[in-house]
Amino acid sequence: MASSSNPAFANPAFQEQRPGLTPPAAQTQFSTASAQAANAAVNAQLEGAFAAPSAGAVDTGRMTVEDTVLKTVALFGILVVTAVIGWVWTMSGVTAQNPDAITIAPWLIGALGGFVLAMVVSFTSRKKIRPALILAYAAFEGLFIGGISAFFEYVWPGIVVQATLATLSVVGVTLALFASGKVRASKRATKVFMIAMIGYLVFSLINVVMMMFGAFPAGSGGPFGMLSSVHIMGIPLGVIIGVVVVIMAAYSLVLDFDSIQQGVRNGAPRPYAWLGAFGIMVTVVWLYVEILRLIAILRGNN
Repeated sequence: MASSSNPAFANPAFQEQRPGLTPPAAQTQFSTASAQAANAAVNAQLEGAFAAPSAGAVDTGRMTVEDTVLKTVALFGILVVTAVIGWVWTMSGVTAQNPDAITIAPWLIGALGGFVLAMVVSFTSRKKIRPALILAYAAFEGLFIGGISAFFEYVWPGIVVQATLATLSVVGVTLALFASGKVRASKRATKVFMIAMIGYLVFSLINVVMMMFGAFPAGSGGPFGMLSSVHIMGIPLGVIIGVVVVIMAAYSLVLDFDSIQQGVRNGAPRPYAWLGAFGIMVTVVWLYVEILRLIAILRGNN
């Protein structure tokens, strides 16, 4: 008892150490070493995290310009492939003995399929964006573009190259002006565009119905051919309308670029990049067809 109360025996050297038990001091040192090792590991992880590049928009599932560009390129890649198929299909029946045996099946199938899918994508994308439908739209549009291009090229040789270069020029100039900030979408201009767009759509639908029921004489070239016979200050009315529609399509591109820019700034979900690519494709196809028709009118054989 005395020994237990004697301060001299408080020296650790005199303390009884049972085999298999860790001394309190050793336990403390072990715990301290474990804590230091854990802290070192955590610090290493934190340093690695701080040294790593910050998470980008793609890592966080957000829309980016680069991702939209890649999806746009993919859509146009599909369009080019199916356009070749549509071109070959359209000209498959043409022979030396039967030079006028052009089939319009690719043109009709592509136009109808593309229109239906465009409506579905446009009216359902608020709830869910379906990339498969957008890819299918690109395929149908390729059939349409290939078919109509083959027909125009057959009637007006060299017109496809002219229309393609003109389309690329308009798209390039519009993109450059938008990127430089010289052209921007405004509420007033958008209202005017929407009114003109609705009016042109109604005009086109009425003319399509009239052509289906034979309202235009054979060989007249349809409504645009007849409009070309009307001149204003020496310029065919069909050309004036064509130029106005091309300007409308160019402004539609501005709206597409603006919507993509706003989506990126607002952190829109990544699937919306598909919607941006879809909008650009719709506008570029429209622009190409209008330029194709405008060049045909200018070449004087409607």
